[in-house]
Amino acid sequence: MEIDEDSLCEDSGNETSGDDVDFNVEVESTAKDPQPYDDEYQYEVLSTSDIVQYMSDIIDEVNNVVQLPPTTTRILLNYFNWDKEKLMERFFDGDQDELFKEANVINPFKSLPHATRPKFSLKIKGTEECDICFMVCAPAHMTGLECGHRFCYQCWNEYLTTKVVEEGVGQTIACPALNCPILVDDETVMRLVKDSRVKIKYQHLITNSFIECNRLLRWCPSPDCNYAVKVSYVDAKPVTCICTHVFCFSCGENWHDPVKCSLLKKWIKKCDDDSETSNWISANTKECPKCGATIEKDGGCNHMVCKNQNCKADFCWVCLGSWEPHGSSWYNCNKYDEDEAKAARDAQERSRAALQRYLFYCNRYMNHMQSLKFEHKLYSSVKDKMEEMQQHNMSWIEVQFLKKAVDILCKCRQTLMYTYVFAYYLKKNNQSVIFEDNQKDLERATELLSEYLERDITQENLVDIKQKVQDKYRYCDGRRKALLDHVHEGYEKDWWVCKEA
Repeated sequence: MEIDEDSLCEDSGNETSGDDVDFNVEVESTAKDPQPYDDEYQYEVLSTSDIVQYMSDIIDEVNNVVQLPPTTTRILLNYFNWDKEKLMERFFDGDQDELFKEANVINPFKSLPHATRPKFSLKIKGTEECDICFMVCAPAHMTGLECGHRFCYQCWNEYLTTKVVEEGVGQTIACPALNCPILVDDETVMRLVKDSRVKIKYQHLITNSFIECNRLLRWCPSPDCNYAVKVSYVDAKPVTCICTHVFCFSCGENWHDPVKCSLLKKWIKKCDDDSETSNWISANTKECPKCGATIEKDGGCNHMVCKNQNCKADFCWVCLGSWEPHGSSWYNCNKYDEDEAKAARDAQERSRAALQRYLFYCNRYMNHMQSLKFEHKLYSSVKDKMEEMQQHNMSWIEVQFLKKAVDILCKCRQTLMYTYVFAYYLKKNNQSVIFEDNQKDLERATELLSEYLERDITQENLVDIKQKVQDKYRYCDGRRKALLDHVHEGYEKDWWVCKEA
C-alpha cells in the first residue's frame, strides 16, 4: 500500500513518510555537520529522515544479536527507553518469557497453544463473528494478532484510526479484545489502516516517542521546526539548530547563561504564578499578622478573620493588631502603639519587601525580554541601512559590521535578561558585588549600542557612526564575556550561594 505523495507535501509535522514499517528504509541523509557553540560540546542536527535512519540502525544493530522481527524489537527497545544495552542484558541474562510479558508482546520463539485461542476465532461452518460489530464474516475478511483475537478489517481500521488520530496513541496501542494487553505492531498498523494521513500520523507518533525516550536526542523547541539535536552526552550546553535557534540541550529552554537550569525552572514557575497578580496583590491586600496568608478586604468592616483553617486569627485591618481590644474601652487603633503592633508591622514589611524585591528583578527581566524582541526586528531595518551604505560607495563587506553589531546586541540582551534571574537567587557577598558591577557596565554599554543602531544614517555621519558602532559592539562583546567568565569561575570555586526566594 503506497502513501499519496500529495498528502506528504501537505503535512508539515515531525513525521516520516512511507510504509516501511520496520524502518529499514534507505534515506538520503540530510544531517548537518555539528555546529558546536564551543569546541568541547559536539552535537549533530538531524532531520526527520535522519531520525528514522537512526532508529533503523539501532533496530538492525540489536537484531543482529537477538534475531527478532523488527517491529517486535522496536516495541522492546521502546520498553527500555531505547537503551539497547539494557535490552540485551535483560534478554540474555533474564527470563525471556517474563520479558515479553512485561513488554506486552507475544514471545516469537513460542507459538500460542491452540487451546488458549479465543473461541470466536475458530471457524464455525466456514464463518467467523467479529466481537466488535458482531457481523458474521468469511475468514478472509477477519485478521488478528498472535494473541489469537480476530476482528473484521473494517473494525480494525476504525479502531486504529481512533487510537492514532483522536487519542494520539502510537507506541501503546493494545489489542481491541477486552483485557488483552498485547501491543499492535507497526506492520499490522500500516497494513490495516486505510488512510495515508493516519499512517503518517502514526509514524510521527513513533518518531516523536523515540525522541522523547532517548535522552541523547531533543526536538528543537522553535515553532514549526522539524529538526532534532543528537549529542554524545547530556549537559547544560547551548546547541544551535539549522533554523538558527539556540537552546539549552539539558532543559530545552532558550540558552540561559549564566543561570543554571534548576534555578531557571523555579524562576519561570514563579513568574507564571506571580507576575500577573503581584502588582494587584501589592496594592490591594495585606498579610495575616499571625500566619502570613494574603487577605483581601471586601467590605467596610475593619474586623478581619483569617480564613486559614489552622489560623482563624482576629485582627484589625488598619493597625494589624489583635481585634480583642477594639470593641472595648481599651480601643486605641487611632493611636500609634509601637509595642502592640510592632511584630505585625515587621511581618508585613518583610512580606512587602520580598514582593518588592521580586518585582524589581522581574521587571528588569521582562524589560530585557521585550527589548530583545524589538532588537530582533532591527535585522530588517539594518538590511535597509546596509543597502543605503552601499549607495554611499561602501562595499558589501564593509557594511557587514552592522549585522554583526545586531548579533552582539541580541546576545547581550539575552545575557542581561538571565543575569537578573541569577541575581534574584544570589546571596550577597564580595563576589556578588563584582558581578553587579560587571552587570551594570554591560547594561550601560548595551543601551548605548542600541541607541547607535537606531540612528538615521546620512552621508555626513556615516564614518562617525561606523566607528562608534564598531567600538561599542567590541566593547559590549568583551564585557559580556568577562561577566560570564566571572560567573563560571564562581561556579567552579563555589563563590555563589543561592537562596530560596
